Formats: sequence, structure tokens, C-alpha cells
Amino acid sequence: MITGAYAALIAIIFIALSVRVILFRRQNQLGLGDHGNKSLMKRMRAQANCAEYAPFGLLLMALVELQDAAPSALHMIGATLLLGRIVHGYGFSASPPIMLMRQAGMMLTFASYLVSISCLLFLSFIWT
Repeated sequence: MITGAYAALIAIIFIALSVRVILFRRQNQLGLGDHGNKSLMKRMRAQANCAEYAPFGLLLMALVELQDAAPSALHMIGATLLLGRIVHGYGFSASPPIMLMRQAGMMLTFASYLVSISCLLFLSFIWT
């Protein structure tokens, strides 16, 4: 499955974002919550944003794959989602945050959604 490869790569991004939170907590001896620490909040939100957007993108991609879409379409969806998550995660995590990268990352993420949605509608209603 092509989706599985992209899921694995995006999981690596999620792990990296999670490790940043964990290490910051350990270095600063901070337990649950954000303790009002802006650096910790930023790291937590970068991790949470990945957790919020990546699974739905991968779900859409998997549904496209189940419709027997062309591998090139799947790679376009997966590469766009992956690049979006990398760019957004880096832009969000930078100090100070790089707004242009955050915006570009979200645009790429939404572009992957829209390509998946278009493929699903085409394959479900037009192609059959």
C-alpha cells in the first residue's frame, strides 16, 4: 500500500515533534499542562496540529487507494501531505515561528485534502 509508506514517514514527523515536547518537559522539569510556558505551548501545538491534520489526510488518501486510483495520483497526494506537514512543523517550531512556512504547510495539507476529495468524487460518481 502506498498510503502505508506515507503514513510511516508522517509518523516519523509526529515522533520528532513529540520528542521535542518530551525533552523540553524533562529539561525544565514540567509535568502535565503547559505551566504558562510559551515555548512549551508552541511545541505542544506543533505536535497537536500534526495529530489533528495528518490522520484525516491519510484517511482520505487510503480511501482513494481503495478506489484503485493510479499510483501517480496517490504519490501526488502523499507527497503533498508529507511536504505540508514538514513545512508546517518546521515553521511552527522555529523561534520565532516562520509564518510563511506555517501558511504554506497548511496550504499544502489542504491541497492534499482537495486532491483526495476530487479523486474520491470522480472515482465514485463519474468513473463508475
